[in-house]
Amino acid sequence: MLAMDVTKEARSSPLPATSQATTVTSAQNPPQPQICAGCSKVITERYLLKALDQLWHEDCLKCGCCDCRLGEVGHTLYTRANLILCKRDYLRLFGNTGYCAACNKVIPAFEMVMRARSNVYHLECFACQQCNHRFCVGDRFYLCENKILCEYDYEERLVFANMAYNPPPLAHLKRQTTHLPPPPTSGAMGGLMNGSGRSGDMNNNMSGSSPAPFAAPPHLKPLGLSATS
Repeated sequence: MLAMDVTKEARSSPLPATSQATTVTSAQNPPQPQICAGCSKVITERYLLKALDQLWHEDCLKCGCCDCRLGEVGHTLYTRANLILCKRDYLRLFGNTGYCAACNKVIPAFEMVMRARSNVYHLECFACQQCNHRFCVGDRFYLCENKILCEYDYEERLVFANMAYNPPPLAHLKRQTTHLPPPPTSGAMGGLMNGSGRSGDMNNNMSGSSPAPFAAPPHLKPLGLSATS
């Protein structure tokens, strides 16, 4: 591959603009005509292109693939395999391809990409790899363990990592458990269900007397379970 600069110059006049005495001398040795390397014709236009150590018409120096005028698309041309190419077509045909760090698929050399340090991504793959949040202009992102994370998922991962590497001390856990109320015993639970014990009727507790037995109204009859065949 050979990359060459393209320069645009004004065509030199056939006779030098000097005094009359030197004009007579120049007439004996007239300047050589400027020949286009593309069409082999004399360049008569005001401007010409100079590339590959040759002179060109502006219309003759074109990309051998897309036919664009190389003097208009940039200041560099590429040559390979006897082809004169623009940068885009050179990369498309001979450029090195890469692989997306998210999907591991090939990225064509001419395709626009997103970069994070040394990683390269398709535009559609550049999203949080935890929650698939697509980043907008101005969003922060983090590269953690070679994965792109949004700010929320990155901070959440930091919290869990800190808990894993710095667990709370055992004395702190014991101090927290000592302040917990004791669980109710089975006898206390039975007393609560029977309507007796410490959690009886508030009025009865205040008077110090035991609660009166519950009597069903005369118009209601208690229901019992009976086995039927």
